Amino acid sequence: MSESPAPERPAPRPGRRPLWIVVALLLLGAVALWGASAVTWDASADRSGGEVVPALTPLALLCLAAIAAVVALGGWVRRVLGVVVLLAGVAAAFQGVDAGGPALGRGLVFLAASAVVAAGVLLLVRGSAMPRLGGGYQTPGAAKRTTDPERELWNALERGDDPTERD
Repeated sequence: MSESPAPERPAPRPGRRPLWIVVALLLLGAVALWGASAVTWDASADRSGGEVVPALTPLALLCLAAIAAVVALGGWVRRVLGVVVLLAGVAAAFQGVDAGGPALGRGLVFLAASAVVAAGVLLLVRGSAMPRLGGGYQTPGAAKRTTDPERELWNALERGDDPTERD
């Protein structure tokens, strides 16, 4: 019996996986920061983490906004965003150290800080190679001419032009 070779899978497009890793890390960081702000940190005064460390909720919102920015931005601007995200993660870690509080609250803050710092580092290292929203589209005025006549027909249809119309 002869075995037939397994069909080859197409290679995944570079950059797509790190983009989703960054989005997942930022989402994890936002959820952990939001959770840490809701946990009771001071049982004697019945104060939540948001009251003890007021920066937790804004940092969680920053992580959510960074998700939208990561998807929409590209190039060097995404690397600048990586610096901002990295600094937000460091700020979250310092907030957890300064606050004291229960182990659960600090643990959530450190989990969030680790995830956000990792997302920032990944953005700095691989950010410009990641795809961005609408990266495959161009304005009609900036559309490039290709040497493939069939591709030109499809480009004309995408622009809304009638490719069968002669000038």
